[in-house]
Amino acid sequence: MPSLASHIVNPLIRAVVKSQLSADVSGRTEAAIARRVRRALGTPVLPPPGGRYVKGECGGIPGLWTEPKAPPAATVLYIHGGGFIACSPATHKPFTLAFAKRGFRVFAPDYRLAPEHRFPAALDDALAAYRGLLDAGGDPASLVIAGDSAGGGLALSTLVAAKRDGLPMPACAVLFSPWTDLACAGDSMRTNLRADPMLCATTMPAAAALYLGAADERDPLASPLHADLAGLPPLCIHASAIEVLRDDSTRLATRAREAGVEVSIRLWDNMPHVWPIFQLLLPEARRTMDEVAEYLTARIAQTRR
Repeated sequence: MPSLASHIVNPLIRAVVKSQLSADVSGRTEAAIARRVRRALGTPVLPPPGGRYVKGECGGIPGLWTEPKAPPAATVLYIHGGGFIACSPATHKPFTLAFAKRGFRVFAPDYRLAPEHRFPAALDDALAAYRGLLDAGGDPASLVIAGDSAGGGLALSTLVAAKRDGLPMPACAVLFSPWTDLACAGDSMRTNLRADPMLCATTMPAAAALYLGAADERDPLASPLHADLAGLPPLCIHASAIEVLRDDSTRLATRAREAGVEVSIRLWDNMPHVWPIFQLLLPEARRTMDEVAEYLTARIAQTRR
């Protein structure tokens, strides 16, 4: 039976988003490129009803708390995607509410965006929020760090920076279609160029440059695929088989396992990039979050033993 993603959501994304992002960006100013991306990605996806949202801060970083109805099973630090230059906690309410509906308290930091704030500003903010959770008395065994796309890369970079600083690791990390290699060297950048309904591999280096500035694209804190991953907590990775960032996930899984990190990875067929954001449209989005919740429940229980 044809899937809703293949026949409705993917073509819609391709028409709306790719028409904005696939245009030639040569000669455009950094601000103009950022405005184009923010216009394309800045419209919030309608979240399911019933969200309990509270503006607040953590570690001095402003953001949005999403509260479950019952006492939380754990706290999730959720870092939104958007190519380092777009989106906000508001645009990613479908993600944070999906976690909250499954029993988790969530803080989504409103981290600084490029090009106004270049690397490592976003990482500094994410790490400050993680420190804030720890300083507030958060048990590392009851903490989870998660993110999607660029936010998935930032979540992984936050773990690398936390390890560098001697901070305790959370129970695990959940990464949705993470962008882990700002050198854009994965083979899927080429092989999935026409299949991906959302991301255009030919413009992603421009977004990376806006974030990196003069920094090395293979700096392990900017491109955590190239970091020393030993000592990181278990990683749960979900990505689409047809997206250009597929190999950012598969290569990460390989490198993490080689470093002794426990990895669970699932590639979904025919899903758009970061499909769990479409909670109201795609049954696969809801199934993904159900699987993630089951993973977190089991992982947290094991960590607390």
